[in-house]
Amino acid sequence: MNKHNVARYLQGKIYVSLLISVMFAFGACPTWAAPKDSPWGGDYFPNVELTDQNGKNFKFYDDLIKDKVVAINFIYTHCGDSCPVETANLKRVYALLEDRMGKDIFFYSISIDPKHDTPKALKEYAERFKVGPGWQFLTGRKKDIVTLQKKLGLYNSEGEKQLSDHNTNFIIGNESSGQWIKKTPYDEPMTLARALGYSLSKNKIMPGGKHAKYSDAKPLPDINKAEELFRYRCSSCHSLGTESGLGPGLYGVTLQRDRAWLKRWIKEPDKMLAEKDPLAIELYNRYNKVLMPNFRLNDSDVEALIDYMDSAANPNKHAH
Repeated sequence: MNKHNVARYLQGKIYVSLLISVMFAFGACPTWAAPKDSPWGGDYFPNVELTDQNGKNFKFYDDLIKDKVVAINFIYTHCGDSCPVETANLKRVYALLEDRMGKDIFFYSISIDPKHDTPKALKEYAERFKVGPGWQFLTGRKKDIVTLQKKLGLYNSEGEKQLSDHNTNFIIGNESSGQWIKKTPYDEPMTLARALGYSLSKNKIMPGGKHAKYSDAKPLPDINKAEELFRYRCSSCHSLGTESGLGPGLYGVTLQRDRAWLKRWIKEPDKMLAEKDPLAIELYNRYNKVLMPNFRLNDSDVEALIDYMDSAANPNKHAH
């Protein structure tokens, strides 16, 4: 099988994995191991050199993925869209697997902007999110990073003329078994933790030493559009209580902020920061300079989110 056909073969398998990821979400437990003649080894994956946030060099195949269970995404540190949310969501997955991180499970975030994202910039980004051991932020030569994106099926097929065009999916997998699954930044953390800690792991043990069964998974509750938006867009950084995470707790936020300001902040935080809105700047600095992402929400989505946050603090007001 020549290299061109191998690339097409892997891309096809990754697309099929979308179906498998749906099966994970609904409780199925598929077994999908690479065939004996699988090309997904050292001859397929580029063994390019990458440098982590501490300035240490690694070979992609030999040092980072060989015989490991991994999650790999591509980001850039000054991204104001999906990258902060993806990092925040992976941090929640990290917390569920913390006792195994750096032992048999590893996270790799690779910059698509090596010119800007030096090891120093990556280290500052990792510190902003309070990332622990077992999660490396990496940079390298631009052409090598593009090659990795393409080999992993994470390159925007329409081209990436600017950084914001990059593919926002990421991939989890087990190199030794040949299992690779493409995921999105908005997947439930427990679903990802189960996939990494159970289905893709050789020892099939969940955190805490328990053997996991998909039949034990709780069914997903019925939720309305506003709650769905909050869960998949906001909850990685915010709670509906008073406790702070990467961002402030949102209990009572609709009473504390002018509604017009809040609507604009939810809809276009990047523009408000660029305009140096005083409150936007104050929040940005207070919460460790983690960028509030622009989710490209429409007006009805923003109104629904505000009403949902308002209902958390004023349940009687929204009772029917």
